[in-house]
Amino acid sequence: MSAPPSAGNGPASGTLPGAFVAAVNRAVDRIGRAASWLTLVIVVVMAVNVLLRYVFSIGSVWSQELEWHLLAPLVLIGMTYALNKGEHVRVDVFYARYSPRGQAAVDLFTAVLAVALAALVIRYSMNYVEQSYSIDEISADPGGLTHRWVLKALIPLGFALFGLQAFAQGVAAALRLSAKPAAESGR
Repeated sequence: MSAPPSAGNGPASGTLPGAFVAAVNRAVDRIGRAASWLTLVIVVVMAVNVLLRYVFSIGSVWSQELEWHLLAPLVLIGMTYALNKGEHVRVDVFYARYSPRGQAAVDLFTAVLAVALAALVIRYSMNYVEQSYSIDEISADPGGLTHRWVLKALIPLGFALFGLQAFAQGVAAALRLSAKPAAESGR
């Protein structure tokens, strides 16, 4: 699989904006690879929960809640990792037909929308996190997990990472748009 158009591999990769894009891509790649280990942890926790419940008739609320407490960061980081790798949802049947400049324009437009979405989610989730922290929210179920605000704090953090990746992709798209076409650069 080839690198996504935002990977900073283009002619401007030696510039400060290109270096920024490359640094963000490397950081998101590392974070995403590290977070992928949560998948294994979730599978093990779920398998143990199922085994205990159906073989030994033992179950606990905290272990069931742990499943989605682990799933939340995986999804929040996974969406950013997918964006980084170019595996996000896009209508490729149309996108593939566009010229490189057309693709860069679409990438820039979608990056602006993604940054705006991330900013909105961050803005509106902060009160949600603050409220949870101020009351030291715990599970409503007896025996559930405490410190629910930590899980909720992952929402603005996850979208901040998503917004940063989208911004980097917007910078990469702007660099591609501002680059001279191959026909002009050969003169």
